[in-house]
Amino acid sequence: MALNSVNTNTGAMIALASLNKTNDALAVTQKRVSTGYRVADAKDDGAAFAVAQSVRADIAGLTSANEQMGGTKGVLDTTMAGLTKVSTAMADMKTVLVKLADETLSTDQRTQYQTQYSSLRTQMQNFVSDAVYNGRTLLSTATASGGGNIATTRNETGTTYTLSAVDGSTNLIVATVPTSAAAAQAALGSSGDFATKMASINTALNTFGNDSKYLDSQISYNKEKIDSLDSGIGALVDADLAKESARLQALQIRQQLGTQSLGMANQAPQSLLSLFRG
Repeated sequence: MALNSVNTNTGAMIALASLNKTNDALAVTQKRVSTGYRVADAKDDGAAFAVAQSVRADIAGLTSANEQMGGTKGVLDTTMAGLTKVSTAMADMKTVLVKLADETLSTDQRTQYQTQYSSLRTQMQNFVSDAVYNGRTLLSTATASGGGNIATTRNETGTTYTLSAVDGSTNLIVATVPTSAAAAQAALGSSGDFATKMASINTALNTFGNDSKYLDSQISYNKEKIDSLDSGIGALVDADLAKESARLQALQIRQQLGTQSLGMANQAPQSLLSLFRG
């Protein structure tokens, strides 16, 4: 049975409670539309937000790892360029060395070839010493001058991948110029100085080439992983804007109706005044 009272307006209380619920829902929807997130902060969904923050930290770690590997790639590419030049110089040097192995050369001819050989050797030394990127080199094991192994971060957990440096001045550069045909012949032998250094250069090219391929693959994998993590976060916290847009319009209409309903309920006690009119 309805209560006719100016102290207690049940209809207004019900209308106000309904309007408050609508306003609360409207505030939530407006927040989702304005931010683009279903879960914008911990107040929206503490568990989902905590998971999203953890995944975002992984993405930041992977991005940082790729940046570090990018710098290491600079060192590696510089090393490969220097080694390639050394290998090319070795091919030219072998041409001269074969001529120096000829016992029929005159003294003047031998001197000319020795000079050429020495010039190529100097070029090789320069290629090795100049293979420096941002103060680091993989063609030296002297840490005081930027050489030594490089352990680069490869993923979000800080796991490292190590690139082993080579003592270029000792292992890659041929010894002094052969002073005789016999010395040149010895250098060309399977266990001679030239053959040994050529083998070391080829091994270094193969090793650093594999390192470069690995870093490229790891960087590519990290990018794919970042995309996957981004997609996962989106599914967890992103708002369905089409759905929220439709909900926003519906709630705005409900808000208008609720306001009108509350106004009508507040007018109800006015009817009691007519009972006191004579």
